[in-house]
Amino acid sequence: MAAERRRRAGGDLSGLLLRIREEGKDSIPEHPYIYETDVEISLVGGSCKNPVENFWNGSSAMYILQKATHSEESDSMEESRTDDAVYASEVLPKENPGALALSVGRAKQLISLYTMVQNPNVPSLGMSDLAVLPPLWARCEGSDPQHTCWIGAEPLKAGNKVTGINIYTVSCDGPTADKTHFPNLEELKMEHKIRHHSSLVTTKGFARYELIAAAAIEDTIAESGSNIFVDITWNGVEKILETPPVISAATLNIALESGDPRSPVFQLYRELQLLLALAEGLKTGVTEWPEPSESESAPQLVQEFLTDLKKKLDGDYIFEDKNETQKIQCDTAAVDTCIKSIFGERGDLDFTEQLWCKMKSVSSYQELIDCFTLVIKSLERGEIQPWIHQGSSSLLSQLIQQSYHGKMENVSLSDTTPIQMLLEVGLEKMKKDYVSFFIGQELATGTYLDYFISTSVELQEQVHRVQKLHHMLEIMVSCTGLLQFRHENLFPLTQICMKYYKENPLNEKHVFQLPIRPALVKKFYQNDNPEVWRVEISSGHGQKEVKTTWQVSTTAPVEHVASNNSGFLCDSTVNGSSEGRLYFITITQCSQVQFT
Repeated sequence: MAAERRRRAGGDLSGLLLRIREEGKDSIPEHPYIYETDVEISLVGGSCKNPVENFWNGSSAMYILQKATHSEESDSMEESRTDDAVYASEVLPKENPGALALSVGRAKQLISLYTMVQNPNVPSLGMSDLAVLPPLWARCEGSDPQHTCWIGAEPLKAGNKVTGINIYTVSCDGPTADKTHFPNLEELKMEHKIRHHSSLVTTKGFARYELIAAAAIEDTIAESGSNIFVDITWNGVEKILETPPVISAATLNIALESGDPRSPVFQLYRELQLLLALAEGLKTGVTEWPEPSESESAPQLVQEFLTDLKKKLDGDYIFEDKNETQKIQCDTAAVDTCIKSIFGERGDLDFTEQLWCKMKSVSSYQELIDCFTLVIKSLERGEIQPWIHQGSSSLLSQLIQQSYHGKMENVSLSDTTPIQMLLEVGLEKMKKDYVSFFIGQELATGTYLDYFISTSVELQEQVHRVQKLHHMLEIMVSCTGLLQFRHENLFPLTQICMKYYKENPLNEKHVFQLPIRPALVKKFYQNDNPEVWRVEISSGHGQKEVKTTWQVSTTAPVEHVASNNSGFLCDSTVNGSSEGRLYFITITQCSQVQFT
């Protein structure tokens, strides 16, 4: 009787898993499915976040099993649908993730059923050659002595035939600062040898170090997603928590959010924010003007600027204001003295670009009209004959070119016209700023930058592409100023960033990866504790390979299991010392079930 119930339960599970797989061929289903009223099954793959990426390096789609969540809606649906208690849930989980985990016993039961239905030697339940199911992982609540948080099963295949199953068990403990909890590496190797009856094992190490974190600003911590860290892998681990040898493989990971007030290019970022506000105003009709950044108003600054130009034209100008010109250039480049060699001053600012420098402090629509009224009247009266870059196509540049011939078209400074005029001027100026940097530092050619400075797309898209240029600039400046990167490292990083941004929208949370030599950044981590450190012990080859992984991490490796020491923050230190850093301990063990 019990055997028959088990076979029937296995048949129901295999039917649902096949159905989920078929429905997920074109796109991953948005909603989970319910099995036996208490288990929720989701298919995860593609761009979905992989919840077991810390323990399993598979890249295929997978089933994620967890405890079903119920609402009045799902309960009423359960009453109205009687298809063997299997149906698609219309309600996404909204409870605390900690409540979604299954008991370890229930998870093991489901893994057992999954293993049974994958076994070709079970005639009535064995899957056909073309029906190999994706791997399956079940969340566990961790209440057993081993604190099991995940159990997984992955089919072993020979072509389209299942030959066995890899069973994974992931347990987690901590956080703790007591390193006496850490085992000896030789003990781990011996346990692996005994469990898998192997005489020879190999070891592989992994360490992640945070190089530049979102640091404290005065007495507060900056809420930022910015981070630069390095992942290092090596073979032949000799002891737990050893520092990676210099002869290792390393990857720099960079996730940087623009707008840090401490950035040397923060003033340029503020200019970009004005550009974005103008673009939004042009699109919606509502412009959020920035707070004034100068003691004088924008019209006052523009009037002084025009007066100086008139004096030059009249020959009354005394050339002793070189420092002011340098100040305009320096403000325009928006850099501090410590990084001028990285983002150099531009000495070729034309009239419209210098006008932008004066008008970037504009704080209202009326001020905007007043500024352009002053400029247009000066042009009409012939009081100034400003120089502009060849190829400049903004409306203001066209008016200036017309003024050379003593005849200008009438421009009505109403509606969105003044906003568009300033937006065009700012776009042209900022594009030249970024091009000057990337070409000046020999990080890109003009041809490679064409995509980012193209005028063949609408203004909104041009602004979007300038945002991308700024994000890449922030990355290069941070790597140069903070990590002391040279051209040989900045050049490939620039190519990686530009390739990504030619194919994707702006995403400041994206992690850019650059292969590097560990020696390049060793001074930043050699005396520090890692964020993650693990050793992988393996034996066997091919499909016979089995692994044991021991890992410590400063952040919780799973989201659905509460820490065993909830009074501590996982990234805290003891008495301010990194020596007492709190670590979670995670162990992943593998066993095999062979069908042939």
